[in-house]
Parts: sequence; C-alpha cells; structure tokens
Amino acid sequence: MPEQRFEPSQSQSLQQTQTIAPQMQQSLQLLQAPTMELRSMIQQELETNPTLEDETAEISLEEQPPPEDNDDGFDEEFAEISQLDDDWREYLAESRITSPRRDDAQEKHQYLLDSLYEKKTLQQHLMDQLGLADPSPQIRKVGEVLIGSIDNNGFLQSSLEDLCFQLGIPLPDLEQALHLIQGFDPVGVGAESLRDCLLIQLRRLGKENSLEYRIVDQHLDDLARKRFPAIARKLKVTPDNVNRSANFIATLDPKPGSRFAPDTNTYVTADVRVVKDHGSYSVILNNDQIPQLRISSAYKEIMAQSRHDKKARAYIRDKIRSGKFLIRSIRQRQQTIEKIATEIVKRQQDFFDLGPAFLKPMNMAQVAEAVGVHETTVSRTVSGKYMDTPHGLFEMKYFFTSGYETASGASLSNTSVKQALAEIVENEDPKKPLSDEKLVTALQEQGIKIARRTIAKYRDALGILPSHLRKSY
Repeated sequence: MPEQRFEPSQSQSLQQTQTIAPQMQQSLQLLQAPTMELRSMIQQELETNPTLEDETAEISLEEQPPPEDNDDGFDEEFAEISQLDDDWREYLAESRITSPRRDDAQEKHQYLLDSLYEKKTLQQHLMDQLGLADPSPQIRKVGEVLIGSIDNNGFLQSSLEDLCFQLGIPLPDLEQALHLIQGFDPVGVGAESLRDCLLIQLRRLGKENSLEYRIVDQHLDDLARKRFPAIARKLKVTPDNVNRSANFIATLDPKPGSRFAPDTNTYVTADVRVVKDHGSYSVILNNDQIPQLRISSAYKEIMAQSRHDKKARAYIRDKIRSGKFLIRSIRQRQQTIEKIATEIVKRQQDFFDLGPAFLKPMNMAQVAEAVGVHETTVSRTVSGKYMDTPHGLFEMKYFFTSGYETASGASLSNTSVKQALAEIVENEDPKKPLSDEKLVTALQEQGIKIARRTIAKYRDALGILPSHLRKSY
C-alpha cells in the first residue's frame, strides 16, 4: 500500500478573525474616554501631528492660498477639511453660548492644579519624629527597621519575636524602640493588633482604669458582635454603661496610619450639565475642556510651496487625513453624548423633578433604539462620563438600572428600592431593629414585592448590618 502524504495545507484549518482598523480603534477610544482623559489624548495628538493646532493658541489666523495642482484628488479633500474646520468651530461656538468660558474660573482651576503637592507618607512622618526624638545610635537603627515594617494602616506587620529571630536584633532593643515609636503621632501607630492599637489610644487619654479599657482588653470579640448584656454580666455593670463605653470606643481610630495613605480620589468633571429653564430641562455639553482643533495654516503654505516634492506632499497628506479623522471623531463623540444625555433626561423626568427615589428602570437597549445607535455604543458613551444635575453629580450609567413593579403597576428602580430600605432602617427602633423578614413586610406595605435574599444583598450593598448587630441597649 503506497504511503499517504499530507501536504501542509491539508492540515490547516480556516479561522475567521475580525480586526478593527487603527482609525476605528482611535474613534472608540475617544468615545469611551472621559473629558479629562480626552483632553490628554488630544494634547498628545497635537504634539505628534504637526498639521494640527489649537485654535485658542496665539497663532496667525491668516489664510494661505491652497495648492493649484490636483494630486490624486487631494485639493478637493483639502477643501473638505477646511469646511470641516469651519463647521467644528461653529459647533463649539453655538454650544458655548449657553456656557461661556469664565476667565476667573479658569484661573482658579489652574491655581488648584498648581497648588498640588506630594503627600508625606506614614513612614516619612515617623522617620521625622525619630530624628527629633534623638535616641541612641543603636535604638535609632532598630527604630528605622521597625518603621520599615509598619504598614499603611499603622500596624506592625511582623511580631517582635519574629524580627528578633529573622534579623538577630536583641529583643530588649526591639521593645525599647517600639515603645518609643508607639509614643509618636498618629496615636496608636506601631501596634501589633487592633486590641493593642485601641489600648494605646486609651492609655494616651489617661483611661487605663476605665470601663472602656477593660472592655477592649478583655472582651473585644463580644464588643465587635455587640453582645452588651454578656459583657455587662462578666464585668458586673449595667448594659447601659457598656453601651456608653462602646460609643466612646467607636470614636477611636482603628487604622491610625490611614490618613497618610496615598490619595486615591480622582478629579472628576461633568461631561454634561442639566439645567431647568421655564419648566423644561436642557442638556449643555462641557466643551470648555476640549481644545478647538483645526488644520494649521502654516502647513497649507508648505503644501502650496512643495507641490513638486512628492514625499513632502505624501507626509502632509497623511497627517492632514489623520487630523481630519480626529476632528470628525471628536465632533461625533460630543454629538453622541448629547443625544444619549437628552434621552436620559427625557426618560428620567421624575428623577430630575423629585430626586433619586423616583429613578425609573431603564436599560441601554431602550436608549440605543431611541437614539439610533448600537447598545455597545451607549455602554462606551456613558462609561466614566458624569452628569451634573439639580440633585448632584452622577455617573451617567447610574441612570441605567433594573427594577420592580409595585402593587399599583408602577415601575420602580432597584436604586429606589435601596433608598426605601435605607429609610426604613434609619427610622426603626434601635432597641428593636427589624429583621430581614420584617423588612420584606415593611416594603410590601409600600407596594414593593421583594425576596428576603434580595433584602440581604441590598443590606450588604448599603453597608447595613444584620438586625442583631444594629441593636442598641
């Protein structure tokens, strides 16, 4: 039997792949980027594309004559770009009629940015105090080791015994250096546990002989579970005294180093503002943070002078096409945001009139169909974008939420249900907090049908403790 031979092509399988053109990728990135990130992207493009310029910069606005010859239709394309520039400037001018740029506000904003400084870390703060304490050279070295072992919450990550074994430092030296550090600011720093941290703070307050000190020292687990009657029986005091002591202990700082932690807050600016005028709401785009781009007049002149240099013309043509696409993508982004924001306002009229409790269920498919775009376009558009409303600043995706149908047949968003749940808990008797089952009944009395497991899930999301941990004595 002759040997069968398989050619390489016979073992290859067909695979369908989908690629996205670089320009389309850029368009999607622009659509998804928040305003401040968009500004950064535009600035980067201004630095890499010499044919683009910011219209607000101090440059010559004198127009240059276009090239006379026609190179592969480039002159017609160039005329289209010039028209696009005019349309873009007119579009921005119209949108800024309702929200003019204020020089004083811009100066204040720049002042805030210029005033930012690098925050000192907890370790740096402790090292400064170690230098002022002027310990012996040996204790100073041990103190530096201990400070390096303190985490951002202010706790010692390794026990003194472990450090003694690992580093070969005498235990008495470690204890002396730690005692020194525990006297530093913030109060409670250098503790090996939460119990030690709270006890350090109580000692600094002169409460070594107080009921609070005994509770933390001997019954911290019961305190965490709010077992006040059990603590009262063991310490032979009244539950009311335990309750008052627990309230005082709650004022202590369980993470004394946290105020030195890196600031994770990010600067957020509204992409759209919703204002009420003569009984109706209108959407105003925030275009103040977006540079006004146009094709540089200087490169129009270079194009006219380089009509015989094909490489120069090809380079300029490529950059101008790139700039043209960027200008068009920015305009399309702004128009898409405006359309979607307008549809949100239209569908959430009760929210803007009455507040978050009246937020209605709404999904992205509904808005996509009304605006005439794909659902994924809505998702990208609202991602990281913020809307300034009469009730505060909200992320645009906040308005998209599932919901329930009330007994009267009205639709209610799960955000509104959470708010109703929070109000019930806030108004309950602290000595007789409502169980999840009773919370279900309370919501049903408001016409909201909801399962007990959903109540538990919403409680966790709102940071509400179970009933036995909410009880006050």
